[in-house]
Amino acid sequence: MARYSLAIQAKERLLVNSKDIANRIVEAILAQKLMPGARLGEQALSLLFDCSRTLVREALMQLAARGIVQVSSRRGWFVVQPSKIEAREAFEARKVIETGLIRSAGAMDKTTLKRLKQHIQQEKTALKQDDVGRRSFLLGDFHVCLAECLGNQLLADTLRDFTARTTLIAMLYQSSHDAVKSCQEHIDIVQALERGDKETAERLMAEHIGQVQSALQINAAPADPLAELRQALAPMSPASVLNKKQTKTPARQTALSTLSSPSPSTYLGALL
Repeated sequence: MARYSLAIQAKERLLVNSKDIANRIVEAILAQKLMPGARLGEQALSLLFDCSRTLVREALMQLAARGIVQVSSRRGWFVVQPSKIEAREAFEARKVIETGLIRSAGAMDKTTLKRLKQHIQQEKTALKQDDVGRRSFLLGDFHVCLAECLGNQLLADTLRDFTARTTLIAMLYQSSHDAVKSCQEHIDIVQALERGDKETAERLMAEHIGQVQSALQINAAPADPLAELRQALAPMSPASVLNKKQTKTPARQTALSTLSSPSPSTYLGALL
């Protein structure tokens, strides 16, 4: 039995590991295929990846440490839903990291510039094909690619997580930032780097991240999660009661009038 278990574990290591699972989840977020708050069931993931729940749990624990997922004793594992404060902090962190990378980078060689231009060409192709998932992934991955091209893999890995979080934020707070505009801003940054104008590239990056952040409807009133239930449980109209007895005392009429126009703070639906 122990030998069989070891054989299964060895097979899993050959086919998939926890890092592969974690990366696939992050890629799905970048492609806007996993929404904020989406539940990640261990059993379902183990079936999808054809591996044990232990391996899935390892991947989810890695993502929890990176701030991508959370676990609840009642709900299980689910994709994070960043708060407004966390949204601001995520964009501020990205701005510090990405502008700092550009500022401290050396001159970019032809191979590196070619890679960035190829990435932008992929963005343009996805835009023409109206491939929303691939477009979203590539627009986010540009920043990771740039960090790699600037020679810092550690910060590139960090940026991948921050970009995933800001993608969730954009979905949660309904970003209105245009994808075509975002691609053009990437082009402008690469052109500045190609000219060796790091100061302009740094300024353009700060503006780009700032514009993406300002496009969020972060101050809009949150949707009422109980709207449907609130409407269903609103009190019935007392019109039928009024029709039965037309002659009422003023006090009674006042009471019935109050019932026909309930205050939001007094009727059952408002308390739910």
